Amino acid sequence: MAHLLLNHLLLFLAAVSAAHAIGVNYGTLGDNLPPPPQVAQFLKEKTTIDRIKIFDVNPDILRAFADTGILVAVTVPNGEIPALTDAAYARSWLATHIAPFHPRTKINYILVGNEILHWGPQPLVDNLVAAMRSLHAAVLQSNLAGIKVTTAHSLGILESSEPPSLAKFRPGWDRGVLAPLLQFHRETKTPFMVNPYPYFGFGPKNANFTLFKANKGVFDKYTKRTYGNMFDMLMDAVYVSMMKLGYKDVEIAVGETGWSAEGESFEQPRCSVENAAAYNGALVRKSNSGRGTPLMPRKRFDVYIFGLFNENQKSGPLSERNFGLFRPDFSPVYDVGLLRADASAPVKPTPKPSPSPSPSGKKWCVPKPEASNEALQADIDYVCSQGVDCRPIQPGGACFAPDNVRSHAAFVMNSFYQTEGRHDFNCDFSGSGVITSTDPSNGLCKYLS
Repeated sequence: MAHLLLNHLLLFLAAVSAAHAIGVNYGTLGDNLPPPPQVAQFLKEKTTIDRIKIFDVNPDILRAFADTGILVAVTVPNGEIPALTDAAYARSWLATHIAPFHPRTKINYILVGNEILHWGPQPLVDNLVAAMRSLHAAVLQSNLAGIKVTTAHSLGILESSEPPSLAKFRPGWDRGVLAPLLQFHRETKTPFMVNPYPYFGFGPKNANFTLFKANKGVFDKYTKRTYGNMFDMLMDAVYVSMMKLGYKDVEIAVGETGWSAEGESFEQPRCSVENAAAYNGALVRKSNSGRGTPLMPRKRFDVYIFGLFNENQKSGPLSERNFGLFRPDFSPVYDVGLLRADASAPVKPTPKPSPSPSPSGKKWCVPKPEASNEALQADIDYVCSQGVDCRPIQPGGACFAPDNVRSHAAFVMNSFYQTEGRHDFNCDFSGSGVITSTDPSNGLCKYLS
């Protein structure tokens, strides 16, 4: 009997632990990153990471995470927000980008844009809540069980954060946008997602406070609470701001937080492996402990660390390219306790054979002969949602004929491959694309090269 009770207890504890594991943001702005199927295999077999967040609806990634059990949060491109206020368009968007993958790929969140209030422009801000309501209604009508609609906010939404008791949202956004948005979260039981970055508040005098290291703390004389780290202070500042609008019951999630391990000379001493390991390691331990914050004790949050890989094609200073927990070969930049005990040897990406170059040295991306029409249609939908010019395959376009999925897919897949930098992985398309040295152009339809 005791043995049986112990087994039940262990199963319960495992379930609790899995329900609150740390997630990561999986960015793809790199020309040396492993293909999505290997990323999915690595996360499932070698780490305790049980959820990812991506900044688009990349079908290659969604296919790769099918049947892994890993939760996937996707992001609607900012520019789609005004169109999503139309119910029919919202249903069509889901039918194209979500329904083909869910539930084999366990999509848990759809984020409507990213940091819209911070970056704008105003038409997106004005349509944000309406788009979220429209998309939520479409999710229900489409029977896409388990998917929650939210959006992530930078802490630029706060007018002040120190001390937390005096925090409040910025005037104009508070009643005009955030109150209706929080009302939506209350009604739909979805989380208000924020991106707290103590990293940006780092200074020589408060280094330990930002890094979860020992320090004298910051005392809030109004609530009589002492803060031992900036993360807790920022989270409670958000909570107080919500409370002042009457929404303290709405759950909070952390969409992004992290630390860069390397930076320019002017970014020192903030950016270092030691600091990144200290911050992210402490964050993982804090999340696992379930301690919460001074104003939200024992509160657990969904937390997504930024990011999974160092991304060598990100713009900005050196620090922007070094937020990753892992290098592209899956070796850890530093250890924060997310690798499984048997994962000492990293999974090495399988090198892809390069095709024989044509006499001109040019290469094109086309569908594999065995690729299904369903897979190729998904490739078309993805490429055309990424800003690639798809007018040539539309009626009247130079590449409309022959009017079939394979021909249209060939043209847009190659356009994506060429405009993204002609890297082999840009022609992977979850195994449906292949590189050729034979020019597929025909008649008036000229393929990029």
